[in-house]
Amino acid sequence: MTSRRLVLTQSAALIGATSTGLLLPAIARAQGNKVRVGLMLPYTGTYAQLGVAIENGFRMAIDEQGGKLGGREIEYFKVDDESDPSKAIENANKLVQRDKVDVLVGTVHSGVQMGIQKVARESGVLSLIPNAGVEAATRALCAPNVFRTSFTNSQPTLALGKVLMDRGHKKAVWITWKYAAGDEAFGGFKESYTKAGGTIVKELGLPFPNVEFQALLTEIAALKPDAVACFFAGGGAVKFMKDYAAAGLKGKIPLYGSGFLTEGVLDAAGPAADGIMTTLHYSDSLNTPRNHSFRLAYAKAFRSQPDVYAVQGYDTGLLLVHGANAVKGDLASKPAFYKAMETATIDSPRGKWTMSKAHNPVQDIYLRVVENRENKVLGVAAKALSDSGAGCKMV
Repeated sequence: MTSRRLVLTQSAALIGATSTGLLLPAIARAQGNKVRVGLMLPYTGTYAQLGVAIENGFRMAIDEQGGKLGGREIEYFKVDDESDPSKAIENANKLVQRDKVDVLVGTVHSGVQMGIQKVARESGVLSLIPNAGVEAATRALCAPNVFRTSFTNSQPTLALGKVLMDRGHKKAVWITWKYAAGDEAFGGFKESYTKAGGTIVKELGLPFPNVEFQALLTEIAALKPDAVACFFAGGGAVKFMKDYAAAGLKGKIPLYGSGFLTEGVLDAAGPAADGIMTTLHYSDSLNTPRNHSFRLAYAKAFRSQPDVYAVQGYDTGLLLVHGANAVKGDLASKPAFYKAMETATIDSPRGKWTMSKAHNPVQDIYLRVVENRENKVLGVAAKALSDSGAGCKMV
């Protein structure tokens, strides 16, 4: 009995030693392998410029580290998501199942993000969101492997309500496209404005991406509110600002909005945008050494001026670098890897920010006014503002 036990013990030790001998080179090989980074962004269509800016910012942050993550080389894989929610799951699976990426960076469109969210939750792949503000991603559908570096759709407008009341605007009309982003932006405004004592006289909306504003502007003129608050972006924002001015409302009823109203469209909007106030987590004109150095380096690298999307891509890279360096490139050490990202303080061009327990930025929201085709910072509208993370089981 004793000799048999001894033989079994010796055999087990031999097997253990053999297994360890096989395992160590495997670990070494894995550490020597390139980190596989998947970029699922819009490279065609309406949001193509945003996708390019995000990728530029992301690569810039990585390049500042010698092009490595925790000492490991990187291999990039790219998929054009076309801003098409119907293709989102298929496209995300191309990167996760076909390309075996370690990290999936994406995306801009909230509808596409919901497809990525499903794949990320089911596969466990690390998902970094550089823009899409859909609240569910860091609320009810939050996950340990999903981190957002941008905002929730309601975050900028959570800072807007008090701004209106501080300026004596006790009665306001809200207008937006009736889709997820517009509805969530309204939720933030409604919460902050009514809490500050304001009254929303009327909520106006039209289907996305309809830009026939005339009837609604006529209604606003008849309602005579103290102010108008809104959520629009891109080409639709340009037309809204121009139509607002053409309807004779500019100068009579002050216009406010989520910062995306005036982000990246001021040249197109021209004088119609002058005087419009918005709230957002970044402004080109932030007068800090960190922002100045970032903008100079970006302009040199890409021969263009960075916007909020480039900053968000850059910060996504900074977050990933921080996590990877903390585990010396061993991205398979997920608890330590994720913990490092959860507890990071990101020294961003937008100002330093931290990560909430639901994995969404806790950040300053700035009050900006348009002057001479620039969003000038007037001050901080909300300091270290966090999304509620409502329904997130990690909170």
